[in-house]
Amino acid sequence: MQSPTMAGSLTMQTSREAARIATGARRCRVQRPTRGAYLVVRASAVETKTLKIGTRGSPLALAQAYLTRQLLQTNYPELKEDGALDIVVIKTTGDKILGQPLSDIGGKGLFTKEIDEALLDGRIDIAVHSMKDVPTYLAEGSILPCNLPREDTRDVFISPVASSLGELPEGAVVGSASLRRQAQILHKYPHLKVENFRGNVQSRIRKLQEGVCSATLLAYAGLKRLDLTDKATAILSYEEMLPAVAQGAIGIACREGDDSAAAYLASLNHEDTRLAVVCERAFLTALDGSCRTPIAGYARKEDGKLVFDGLVASPDGSKVFKTSRSGEWSEESVLRLGREAGEELKAEAGPEFFTWLQ
Repeated sequence: MQSPTMAGSLTMQTSREAARIATGARRCRVQRPTRGAYLVVRASAVETKTLKIGTRGSPLALAQAYLTRQLLQTNYPELKEDGALDIVVIKTTGDKILGQPLSDIGGKGLFTKEIDEALLDGRIDIAVHSMKDVPTYLAEGSILPCNLPREDTRDVFISPVASSLGELPEGAVVGSASLRRQAQILHKYPHLKVENFRGNVQSRIRKLQEGVCSATLLAYAGLKRLDLTDKATAILSYEEMLPAVAQGAIGIACREGDDSAAAYLASLNHEDTRLAVVCERAFLTALDGSCRTPIAGYARKEDGKLVFDGLVASPDGSKVFKTSRSGEWSEESVLRLGREAGEELKAEAGPEFFTWLQ
């Protein structure tokens, strides 16, 4: 299993390649695959069976797929053989429809549906996802035994005209497709306007430079994986902007029953990241969260213990409900505390708070 330091260094090696080309479940307790697990030996030659890695085609998605490929090759030298690994780009519905808010076209599952279908029908063997795009349920027949070491979970502020959200003048437009970001911005800075602003990281930065809006917010993790941290005007504190559930985490899925693929992925799993994601997704599930609900949650390990902060808000930011938890750093504990935090906010907000979802 690679350390966060190793994963970070590999990220820097793959991000530029990605940019050029683009112009759930419990931990699986299986044995490490033996050398040659994906090789078929014949009388006269050794034929490589390709392990196919499915991904979206954005520069960020490709950077994450290349990171996965390099981690697999580092852990399993046989996967360095020609033809042993192949990256398969899959265009999702969410990639095709960019002019509408995600909440209007079905939510984040639109970034995973076609990839899940390719996984289940055998066109790919493993699927690389940004965990914040993965619905709270997994496609039947798939498992997610692996989370790579988590990147920085904070958001960044990017603007050519101001150094912070607080410096933007009244009526300034902040571009963001995230209801979570919109609600927190409007709650703290009601004098600002927030408009839908979709596209990949590079296209959003380009739109900002073209004057489409005065500022935008992006995940710091994405900028780091793309080697674009110089574009950030300021890194936002957790007090100013609580991150999305599972922000900065990469999840890798495979088919249920594919023991060889599951074993490869289990060896890459970063357990502290997995437990943090389990907690946050339990919180999201308890709130029945979707892309139509402004929800934020952040779990981490501090001094060997779980610390969790979460919130749910109205889309206009007029109402924000917050909670926090701490407890034992174990599977049972993080799952329970995440669920309890979500149930608490759901009860505190009351059933009428969610009527706007109807």
